[in-house]
Amino acid sequence: MASDNVVIVGAGVAGINAATKLVDNNYQGKITIIDMGKDPYNRLPEEVMTGMLGAGGWSDGKLTYHTGVGGQLSKYCGEEKAMELMDQVINNFKRFHPKPEEVQCSNPQAEPDFIKPYFGLKLFPVWHVGTDYLHEIGKNWYDYLVDGGVEFIWENKVTNINFRENYLSYTELNGNGDWTQKYDRLIFGVGKSGIDFGKQLAEQYELPTEPKAVQMGVRFEAPQHHFQKLIDISYDFKLYRKFEDKGVSLRSFCTNNNAAYVAAEHTYGDISYNGHAKKDPSYRNDMTNFGILMEIRGIDKPFDWSREAVKKLQKDGKGTFYSPNSNRVPSKTSEGDYVKVEVVNSMDSLYDALGDYALYIEDFIEDMKKVFPTLGNDWGIYMPEVKYLSPEPLVNYMNLSLTKYPNVHFVGDALSARGITVSGSQGIYVVENMIENDAYMRDRKFKIKNKNKQLESNLYL
Repeated sequence: MASDNVVIVGAGVAGINAATKLVDNNYQGKITIIDMGKDPYNRLPEEVMTGMLGAGGWSDGKLTYHTGVGGQLSKYCGEEKAMELMDQVINNFKRFHPKPEEVQCSNPQAEPDFIKPYFGLKLFPVWHVGTDYLHEIGKNWYDYLVDGGVEFIWENKVTNINFRENYLSYTELNGNGDWTQKYDRLIFGVGKSGIDFGKQLAEQYELPTEPKAVQMGVRFEAPQHHFQKLIDISYDFKLYRKFEDKGVSLRSFCTNNNAAYVAAEHTYGDISYNGHAKKDPSYRNDMTNFGILMEIRGIDKPFDWSREAVKKLQKDGKGTFYSPNSNRVPSKTSEGDYVKVEVVNSMDSLYDALGDYALYIEDFIEDMKKVFPTLGNDWGIYMPEVKYLSPEPLVNYMNLSLTKYPNVHFVGDALSARGITVSGSQGIYVVENMIENDAYMRDRKFKIKNKNKQLESNLYL
């Protein structure tokens, strides 16, 4: 590996942490990162899907610190190693933070009684980096990698990867050229916007895969005071409920408070919604938003099903917004513009898209009104929120390489990760095993060389 050409597809959290581990270990080979987005100096705040640090590292400043959320990690490396990898990711965010002393951890300890009749509450530590600082973190981190010799190829889309011949093809988004790139090792770390490409590769090379469940729902928004009692216990609260016999579970996801904003995401030509929070007091709007996501098992071709459901929730090129309160309108973004959304007067479109599954979301909201009695009809939902998960390729647990192509490693969303810390940890885990294997091979070659010398000398005895 000492002089291997390592190519990383995707400059998201997984790929950037992988590259950082290489640079930190004085890697002597070439490191190339290809991404559809822009570097942090030219990336606009509203460009939330592609570019340096991907979606999560650009617009979400919360790092969950538990192996039970955010995707698979401990199943590959064990619980103790998983937590150690998460520590490395968190330390990287602190390391490039302009004010690392402001990174704080919330760690709720007890589930409150008032939610128990209706919901469970997942309790786990969360490190709060602060959305306001993410762009500066991105710049500092980018500068470090460039100084360390990493070559970035921005605003280019990888269109094909030849796993057998070890090269990939990519094209400039402005249409000015098509290129090829050889690699010795490939780290495939595309984010949500590249999930369909991962699916295409899995089908093209007949990779053994594990089907994933549908992850679909809405982004819920309401004034913060309705939820303050729970926020005081758990800032990034995760309410959940399961219907095992139906193959359905629901959870609140990515909670934002104080200065909480809804953001439109453009994926595959459609609009869905997410949220983020600002730390600067000047952005305070006293709102709360979070996803209400369903995990639905047993859907045939879940990726295609999700794509079709999202399309049904589009109206005039936008997603939709519903509130039972005629006085509640879509909110403004942190840039001061109204969220791109079309207002509808009922949840009928959600039922059209999800069928009877929409009832689970409506019941979730109705039970929140019981737990938080001041809530009433003082809320709105942005439709849809979706986490695209293609079938997860089967990988070697020791280094996340494909079982058929040991020099190709899948990480992040491409390996069904759904959180910043899990994605970053997977990237680091891959490189650590590369380094360990490289050290082993050097030691093995040294021992073989010495053994051969000994054999030669014995011939003259």
